[in-house]
Parts: sequence; structure tokens; C-alpha cells
Amino acid sequence: MFAQTSVHDQKTVEAKGSRPVQVDYAGVISRSDIVLARPNREPSQAMPLGNGRLGVAVWSADGLTAQLNRVDTLPDRVPVARVAVPGLSKLTDAADYAGRLGLYDAVFHEQGNGMRAAVYVEMGSDNLVIDVSGADAETVQTASISLAPPRRPNTATVGLVGILSESWIDDWQPGASGRSFGSLAAITAEGRDVVVKATDAFTVTVSFRPAADGHFRILVAAPHFNAEAGMPAAVARECLGKIVRGPVNRVWWHEFWQRAGYMKIASQDGAGEYMENLRTLYLYSAEAQSGSEYPGSQAGVGDMFSAVPEHMWDPGAFWHWNLRMQVAANLSAGVPELNAPYFNLYRENLGSIEKWTTSHMDGRPGICVPETMRFNGRGIEFENWGKDSPGIAFNCDSAYKSYYNARTISTGAEIALWIWQQYLATNDREFLARNFPVMVAAARFLLSYEMPGKDGLSHTSPSNAHETQWDMTDPTTDLAAREALYKATLAAGDVLGGETALKTQLRAALGRIPPLPRTEAGTARTLLTASADAEGKDVIAASYTPAAESKNVENIGLEPVWPYDLIGDSSPMFDLARRTYLHRPYPTNQDWSYDPIQAARLGLRDEVGTTLRALTEHYQTFINGFANWGGKTGEFYVEQQGVVAAALQEALVQDYDGVIRINPAFPKEWDVDGQVAVRGKTRVDAELGGGVVRRVVIEAGMTGRLKVRNPWPDTAVTIRTAGETGKTLNGPTLEFAVQAGRSYRLTAGKETGDEAARVTGSPAQTARRMGKVQIGLFAADR
Repeated sequence: MFAQTSVHDQKTVEAKGSRPVQVDYAGVISRSDIVLARPNREPSQAMPLGNGRLGVAVWSADGLTAQLNRVDTLPDRVPVARVAVPGLSKLTDAADYAGRLGLYDAVFHEQGNGMRAAVYVEMGSDNLVIDVSGADAETVQTASISLAPPRRPNTATVGLVGILSESWIDDWQPGASGRSFGSLAAITAEGRDVVVKATDAFTVTVSFRPAADGHFRILVAAPHFNAEAGMPAAVARECLGKIVRGPVNRVWWHEFWQRAGYMKIASQDGAGEYMENLRTLYLYSAEAQSGSEYPGSQAGVGDMFSAVPEHMWDPGAFWHWNLRMQVAANLSAGVPELNAPYFNLYRENLGSIEKWTTSHMDGRPGICVPETMRFNGRGIEFENWGKDSPGIAFNCDSAYKSYYNARTISTGAEIALWIWQQYLATNDREFLARNFPVMVAAARFLLSYEMPGKDGLSHTSPSNAHETQWDMTDPTTDLAAREALYKATLAAGDVLGGETALKTQLRAALGRIPPLPRTEAGTARTLLTASADAEGKDVIAASYTPAAESKNVENIGLEPVWPYDLIGDSSPMFDLARRTYLHRPYPTNQDWSYDPIQAARLGLRDEVGTTLRALTEHYQTFINGFANWGGKTGEFYVEQQGVVAAALQEALVQDYDGVIRINPAFPKEWDVDGQVAVRGKTRVDAELGGGVVRRVVIEAGMTGRLKVRNPWPDTAVTIRTAGETGKTLNGPTLEFAVQAGRSYRLTAGKETGDEAARVTGSPAQTARRMGKVQIGLFAADR
């Protein structure tokens, strides 16, 4: 239907001593394109585009409509402008209409009635490009940018450029930063007889005739802007002057896809392919939203791709619970650079968070990181979206009423753990050094919050079991956070040196952490001792008051499994954790549910498949692959895609403790070719068929020794690399030396493994459906 790139980029994994693994990236990625057999006329059907700084939602109302969004229009994340191109109605009203969001090139294509349109956001500049061919050369076309009341833009025309600009100061909301913000959109066109005028106080319109061959381009600039950025006309001209005519945009995206781990899934019922589609869409949206000062998503919302004028949640505050699946997915997909805005949010606000902690947590040292934190480091959640909104709420505040995150004190520990995980993945010592102060400050706070008990242990109280139980003693989130944080901070301190006194405190504190609380499986919820484990009747409780009222639907007992990495398959509590999962109080509840990730960590491969499908069929209701958590505004949620991506990667390959596990939990009914990033800049390419590992190639990122759980239990494994004689190892865990830059192929027994390994794919031809949800539009959809 649409021409793909003529040269399929291939990556060769040099598994010397065997044939290489070749990946047809253009073909594999385009399997997940969004195909439209009819126009996407509703805002809820918008296609997402973006370059990390500028995000765009595009749909086919009145020809073509687009909403431009940026992260830096804080505190409300207001849209930059709406774009309207009514002349494209000839295309979108055509009986032969066809559309495609091509992920490999990041271009939205439409065609019909002899016209073609290609819409994309340039990676090197903050410009939306609408490139049209096949238009009637003598028909006047128009395009406009507008803002609706109560916005008050300044309109201007400078030569052939129309401009809307607005500036404001964040000075009235609770916790205001005093910073200057703003928005700017500028429009021009490439064609004949171009004229620009201000249509009204809210709209600027450009009119023109196409070139003699029917071609025209509409260029819309949406750069960073505020009152300090300079005159609007100069900013607009500078941005439009960065337009690049050439393959730069394609090259950027092609290089991204070669960095991101590929995954191709096949299943008889199509569920595996559907999950592959969601994972690819997640990686696409992650790249398209992760190039700014702060994360592109807050509260799990895909704000950068919004098609609505205002947001339901506090747009200036970030909800950590709804970011962490994205951090995890980026790491194991091999694109840790996409986590830079996340770490910047907390690192650059370290001083502000320390001040907040001192003034709101009884003068304690270090940082109590607010679970819902304003972009300037203050623990204020300001919801102003209607009569049902909570108004103002305080996080990390000892004097505030019992509330969802008033005394959630584990967030800083988890951020510190992700810092350590990012270091383990990248071996970037400079990154660790820059972020280590966050780890230290989080540890100092939790040490100060512990209180000695008569039992010789240290306890935290009052403290929330995240949002689920309020003001408990020793919630499981605290217990897991303390152990994980103290161990990670000690390890980071060993890498960097220094903090001798703190390390002494941490070692002593590790011995005073109470054991995880236990309760009965089922509804009784009485506190049990560890001896109940012998009868297999206990599960991990949310706190030492298991019967306390639940205020939210989080499975707190599974937090030690993931994200805190305290219980793995070699842990004496592994069976306890599995029981906790099987008796979790809130199965597949909410689009952010971590059930599939935690099932993967627990080796429950059937649960991985069933929970992924159940969550998707319930929440992924938008045809662009985004989820619908709910609420009145109809916003797109990116968090469910993030859960899918992280879960699939965990199910295929894990390395949470220095041992690489291949196929720990991938659904048996789904065949897969895929690549997952693990510690030490290392990647694992694996092929599974019928639940059996068929191929393993390990691309070593560092020189040293690897530990790999035997992919073929009870079978000897041969390991081959260039210039060396293959070696055969036995046992449940294989340990062998590797050199950075080399690839190692593992085969069962004495198999040579010389067969050609090639991962190929073909572009999606139709929309995709699974149960009651779908990606794309079928001709019969109404």
C-alpha cells in the first residue's frame, strides 16, 4: 500500500564459528505499523508523532487536524496549537482512502483520490512537516494554527510566516516555581502565491496554490519558547530555518531501531503478534517523548500525543508509580538513554526535595521523595479538573491528614535502585557519580525515619503501604525499599569510594530490618509467623496490619519480587512469593497492573500470557495502541504499553542478580525471535519455538565472566566464538569468559549451530484485532 524504504537495514551479530544473526529491521518493525482502511476522524483515533521534544496527535477531521504538544508548557502542559488543513478533505473523503503510521520511518502516510500526504516531526528541529503531492495545482489551499479561549495568544505575521505566541509565569498554583513558560507556533507553506494573515484573535492562516506539479508542503514550527527566549519572530525563523531536506529523519529513526532490542512473535491465535505490536508501539512512543528536560509522560498519560485541550491529572506533577514500568522497559530494551529525563527530574531537584523534606518531615536529613512530585521538587499535587477533583494534596508531609501518598516514604529508595540498575546496565561510572547523591540522600532519610523497637529491630511508622494502606507500621514497601536501597548504596559506594561513615550505618541497619509480614491466603488477613510457611498457607502481606482497610488496588505483597529484586528463583521465599501472586487481592486491575512483570519474575509463563491479554482487552481501547485508564477527558495512557514491553522482555531474558536466564517465563504458545539487554552493556539474542530454546547468541558488552542459566537443562552446552575452539560446559549454571565486542553462540550438546539465522518481516497489511480491542481501523469500522 505504501512504499517502504528501498534498503532494508540489517544488523549482523558476529557469532563467529557459526552463521551470523541478521535482522531485517525495516521488515520486522513495520509488522507493527498502524493500518487505517478508513479515515481516523475522531480525536480518540489520533496517530502519534514526535521527536522527544515536540509531540503531535494527527487525525482526519475536516481534512487534517493536528494538535501540537510539548513538555515545557508547564505547569498545565497546555497545547502549543491546533493545525487545520481543510483542503485534504479531498484525500480523506476518498473512496480509496488508505492510511498508515509507518513506525520504521516515523511517518504518517495517507492517500486517496490521487493525492498523497506524508506527515512527520523532524528529529533535528521542532517542526511538523505536512508534505502533499497530487493536489490540483490551481485550487487554493489553506492551513491554519489556532488556540481556543481561554488562551490569549499574540498573533503576528512576518513575511510569509504566521505566528501564535504566549508567555506566562508559574506563579499562582500551590508550590509555584516562579519560572517563565510559554508556547509558540509558526506556520508557512511552500507553494505559489503564499499569503499569511491573522484570521481572528486566536487564528493565523496561510493560503497558497500548490506547485505546478501538484506538490506543496506545510511547515509548522513549535520550538521551546518563553518570555526570556527572545522575540517570537526570531525564534520562529530560527526553528523554520532548521528544516532539513534529506534523509536525516529516516536515518535517526533507523539508528534508533537498531539500538532498541527487536522482537518478533508468532502465535496461532494472534495474541503474540498483538503483544509484539504494543511493545513496538511503546518503544516508538518512548523515543518520541523522551528528549526533554522532564519525562514526556506523567500519571501514566501520553501527554505528548494528547488530542484533548486539557489534562485530568495535575500536569505539572509526576507520579512515580506510573513511570517505573517505562524505566524498566527502556533498560531491558537496550535504550537506557531514554531514561535521562526521569533521572534529571530527581537529580536536578535534589536541593528542592531536601528543603521539602526538612520543612515537611520534621527536620529529617536527606530526601523523602514525594510519590506525586511537582516538576520543581515539591510534594504538592494540585488537581483542578472539576468538582470531583481532590484539590490540593501533600506528599511526604508528616502533618498532613492520612492520604494516598501523604506518608509514602519508599519512592526515593526505588529511584535510587533504578539509578543502580541503570549503572549495572551501562557501566557508566560518570552517570553513577552524578546520581549517587540522590542515593545517599534517600538512604539518609530512611535511616533517620527508622525507630528502634523492643524487639531489637528498627521500624518505620507511620508509613503508607504505597497508596493501598495508610499510616501503617512496617509496610512491605518500606521493608523492601530499605533492604534494596541500603544494598545498592553500599555497592555504589564501593564503586565510587567515599561515604565511609554512611556505609557503616547501612551495614548495621541491614541487620535490623524486620522480616516481611505474612498473612493467610484468602480473606482472613490475620498476621502469621514465618512457621506458617511449612504448611504453604501464607502469603506476603501489605504491612504488619494485614486487615487494614485498602484504599487502592495495588498488590503490595509482590513489591519485593519486582521492582525491588529481593526474591528470585534461588530465594528461599520463592514459593512464598508464588503463593502471594496466585492469591493477590487485585488481579489484572488497572492499566498499570504489574501482574505480567511479576509473573515473569516468578516463572509463571501461563500467567504472563493470560494477564497480558486480559489487561489489554480491558484497557487498550484506543486504535493507536494507547490505553484508556478512564476519566472524563479521553486521554491516551502510555503506561499499559510500558507494562507489555517490560513483561515481554522479562519473560524472554532476565538478569536481576548477575545470572542471565533465557526463556524463564515466555508463553509456550508464542514463538519468538528477540533481543534483550542485560547487565554490562550485553545483549542476548534468543529464538524460541514451541516453548523450546532454539538459538542463543550473547553479544558481550564488557570483558569479564558471564553466568548463564543453562537454557537446556540436563544437557551439555557448546559455546563458540571467533578464533577460539568451542568449549563444552555442563551444569545448571554456565560460567565462561567473554571479551567486549565479541559474540558467543550457545548450542545444545555438540550441535554446530551453523544454520543461517535471519529474522525477517513484512509490513502489516491490515488493522489488527484481539478480542474486543484493535490497533488500526478496518473498512467496516463505523
